[in-house]
Amino acid sequence: MTKIRKIPTFDEVLAALGSERFDVSPATEGANRSAGAYRVSKGQCAAEIAPSKEAGKPARLMSQGGWLLGGEIAHVLDRGYQKFLKTSKLEIPATADHLRAIHQFDEDLMAATGGQVLYNQAMGTTSDSYLYDRVKGRE
Repeated sequence: MTKIRKIPTFDEVLAALGSERFDVSPATEGANRSAGAYRVSKGQCAAEIAPSKEAGKPARLMSQGGWLLGGEIAHVLDRGYQKFLKTSKLEIPATADHLRAIHQFDEDLMAATGGQVLYNQAMGTTSDSYLYDRVKGRE
């Protein structure tokens, strides 16, 4: 006999995040602003979520989890030889501790929101963008 899983509402997801020791506050920045978006943070990591319009998914990720630098969510940039944390104003080299914290944050966030974790994400921190020197200028 199959069990039917109850899909939580967005408000229930926010309550679950609060009970999992996430700090939840209305989102204030970002180019892809959506009505009802919230910033979810834990420790030095944060992401933005908003209500989803898809059936079966209560929340959608507006911005992937990243490290907080100067109040802005820094995203992981892979340059081939080193990973960096990049915001609109700042770029610093990412340490192993940064990457472990971001990976743990993403896992906790997906577990609390009921999101789907893909194989490559489960293996470690994935980068938001890849900029390799050797392919610069190629199409």
